[in-house]
Amino acid sequence: MTVVVFLSSLFGFMAFGMPIAFALILTGAVLMWYLDFWDVQLIAQNLQAGADSFPLLAVPFFILAGELMNAGGISRRIINMAKAYFGHKRGGLGYVAIAASVLLASMSGSALADTAALATLLLPMMRERGYPLSSSSGLVAAGGIIAPIIPPSMPFVIYGVVTNTSISQLFLAGMVPGLIMGIGLIVAWTLIARNIDEPPQEKATSAERRKALVDGAAALMLPVIIVGGLRGGLFTPTEAAVVAAVYALAVSTLLYRELSWSGVVEVLTRASRTTASVMFLCAAAIVSAYMITLAQLPDEIATMLGPLAQDPKLLMVAIMVLMIAVGMVLDLTPTILILGPVLAPIAVKAGIDPVYFGVMFVLIGSIGLITPPVGTVLNVVGGIGRLRMETLVRGVTPFFAIYLVIVALLIAVPSIITVPLQWLR
Repeated sequence: MTVVVFLSSLFGFMAFGMPIAFALILTGAVLMWYLDFWDVQLIAQNLQAGADSFPLLAVPFFILAGELMNAGGISRRIINMAKAYFGHKRGGLGYVAIAASVLLASMSGSALADTAALATLLLPMMRERGYPLSSSSGLVAAGGIIAPIIPPSMPFVIYGVVTNTSISQLFLAGMVPGLIMGIGLIVAWTLIARNIDEPPQEKATSAERRKALVDGAAALMLPVIIVGGLRGGLFTPTEAAVVAAVYALAVSTLLYRELSWSGVVEVLTRASRTTASVMFLCAAAIVSAYMITLAQLPDEIATMLGPLAQDPKLLMVAIMVLMIAVGMVLDLTPTILILGPVLAPIAVKAGIDPVYFGVMFVLIGSIGLITPPVGTVLNVVGGIGRLRMETLVRGVTPFFAIYLVIVALLIAVPSIITVPLQWLR
């Protein structure tokens, strides 16, 4: 009965158009009333505790790092470097988009920031070369969702906080799946590119490639610093976010000199607005998460699942289907905040490695960013490219299919994630 109260309250409030943060707070209040545990002061305390979290400090700094990279020319140099090496191939701009997606993902951890940078710079080029609008926009959108998987990842930070999972291990465990996603996109785009008729492109000379590499070398050092620092125990994920933001600021203002100090103020303003909404959402989620734990909701759901809870792989398939369905109507952050505290304990009881489950949870939730009707990343690409949703859906479908194949592979062979994680630890 508690499950019914929780779901009907949450989706009922959302159906009336209430912002998700307020819906989470009121759902926690409804559960408190239902359990005869009413205490307004407890709601306020959990709201304050939800925002007063050292690991969550990583969120504003990763947001700031992403904004600085886009405004300071770092993202553009990464794309130019990929273009110098792959731009001459048939469908070369598609390979540029994939390479840039993986490189940018290793720097910002924000799907929206990476997608905006890729769409702004590459979609006009693809259109000029005569690429199919549907396929090119679909590829850019699909590449953008690699960002939540390859470290540093803002969704991993949020998931780790709400489920009490090691954020450092989530970061390290996301490296291999993120690279596999990039390989999957290469396979899908290679099949699509065979039908693209574009004028032959001149291959960049060795000197041009060296120039592009030298120009982007400072940007490439950022993921090396972050992953190396985490692997070597030099800093925590929160400290890594600060390092990323300071490094991006220094490179943008002192080395590349593309960001003026007045521009820094604009970047800080944009990052502050995004941070405020995300942090309030996280704080609100702690209210409902506290009551979910108090009501023993995971135990009740595990009992309802019955036989599924006895078979880890079958349970993962069921969760995958649930997550894809939820991803169609919810953004990634609310999905993590709502379902993470509910499903993570069930997975642990079923014998699933908590870090492996966290990676799969965020991966499947990220795929929801390219599924209509919400499809946040799709909407970003559509807004920048001025494309209709029908065109975007048609173009992203092949890449959505390849991602489902990758998810099925990772469910069937968990060691693809767990074995490299043991070495990285």
